[in-house]
Amino acid sequence: MDLHEQLKDIKTQLRLSMNGAVSQSMREKGLVYHLNFGVELPRIKAIASGYAKDHALAQALWKEDIRECKILAGLLQPVDTFLPEIADIWVDDIRNIELAELTSMNLFQHLPYAPAKSFQWIADEREYPQVCGYQTLARLLMRGDALMDGRAANEFLDQAVSAFLSGPYHVRSASGAAIRRFMQQGEGNAFLVCRRVERLEASPVEAEQMLYNMVKDELDA
Repeated sequence: MDLHEQLKDIKTQLRLSMNGAVSQSMREKGLVYHLNFGVELPRIKAIASGYAKDHALAQALWKEDIRECKILAGLLQPVDTFLPEIADIWVDDIRNIELAELTSMNLFQHLPYAPAKSFQWIADEREYPQVCGYQTLARLLMRGDALMDGRAANEFLDQAVSAFLSGPYHVRSASGAAIRRFMQQGEGNAFLVCRRVERLEASPVEAEQMLYNMVKDELDA
C-alpha cells in the first residue's frame, strides 16, 4: 500500500474500533482533541503492530489532528530519522498530558539525543515541553541511561526542585517522578536531594512540605 492507502486503512480500523463512551469520559477529564475516537490503548498498539516503522507514515499520522493518529505516530516513528528539530516540532504540538506521557514513553526516551533534548525541554517556560522533558528524563534514569556528573546533577536539581515547587500540577508530578528516579541511582544522588530539601522540614508552604515528604518517603522505601 502507498501512504494514502495506509492512512485510509488506519482510519477505517480506528472508526471500527471507536468507543463513544471512552471519548466522552476523556473530554470530561480535560483530555481535549480535535477528534477522538475513544479507541483504547491496547487496540491502538494492535493496529500499530500491523505496520512497519516508517518515517513518512508516522509524520503523516502526526499531522492528523486525531488522538489515535498521534499516538500511532509515536509508535511507528523510526528513531534514526527523527531529527532533533522534528522532536521540537512535535513537542510544540502536544496539548495534553496523555499525549505527553505516551510520546515520551513510546518515542522520546529512545532517541540518541534524549538526555540533551530533555534538559532543553525542562528549561522551557511552557507546561508540556517541561512535562515531556521530565517524563523522558525519568525513564532514562530508570534505565540508567542518564547518569549525571556534578554540574549536570546540580542543573537538573535546580530545574526539578523549582518546577516541583512552582509549576502546574502535571509539571509537578513529572518533575517529582524524575527526582525520585534520580535518588534511586545511588546514595550520592540521594544525599544531594536531601541537602536540597532538609531546610523545608518545618516549612509552612504546602508545596515545600510536599517535596520534603516525597523525598522522605523515597528514602524510607
